[in-house]
Amino acid sequence: MLVLAFDTATPAVTAALHDGHRVLAESTTVDARRHGELLVPTIQKVLAEAGVPLRQVTTIVAGTGPGPYTGLRVGLMTAQGLGTALGLAEVYGICTLDALAYGTRREEPFLAVTDARRKELFWARYDDARTRAAGPFVDKPADIPLDGLPVAGADLYPEILGHAAAPPYPLAGFLAALAAERLAAGEKLGEPRPIYLRRPDAVVPKAPKRVTEREPKRTPRDAIPQSTVQAEADSTLEHG
Repeated sequence: MLVLAFDTATPAVTAALHDGHRVLAESTTVDARRHGELLVPTIQKVLAEAGVPLRQVTTIVAGTGPGPYTGLRVGLMTAQGLGTALGLAEVYGICTLDALAYGTRREEPFLAVTDARRKELFWARYDDARTRAAGPFVDKPADIPLDGLPVAGADLYPEILGHAAAPPYPLAGFLAALAAERLAAGEKLGEPRPIYLRRPDAVVPKAPKRVTEREPKRTPRDAIPQSTVQAEADSTLEHG
């Protein structure tokens, strides 16, 4: 088993290769604006460090979010493209928050959070590192029901949530290890479908309104002063 995993649902562009027992190589760059530019070189770096050609990869797994539209689709489209190039029957997807939660190794309930921008957070509730109990959701920090639980992930809004425990990002090593564990247990992984919890910022503009010539306004006869009407009538009789 050679699992190539990567995620672009957060500011971290991250990729890793797992052989079913351990992570062979991993690389991560935090840059929220360069997902499309960084992902393929990151994958190439991981394969080179592991000394494994792409053709030997048996499984591809991508983080499915939730995340911002543009960054998230970079990873999922890359997964589909690589899967097609390798002739794989399937490529897989795992919730990005599940990978983050797996990296905590916690055995008690907690919340996993990532930055959703617009002063909001993506979050989910977990019973332990492997078991999601609710979510994912998107909310403003003050609207997230903490219920006294600790938070792991993006260390944002500490005045509301307290300081988040590590890891700060869903590193691909966690994603690859989780996928390998589930596959070894005979579990079926999900499809690489994006988890969008709101509409994208960019929208297709509506068609411009049609501009038509307007007919000249007609003044209702009732609106013409009575003196004018009477003058016109007298003139007509005079010349009639």
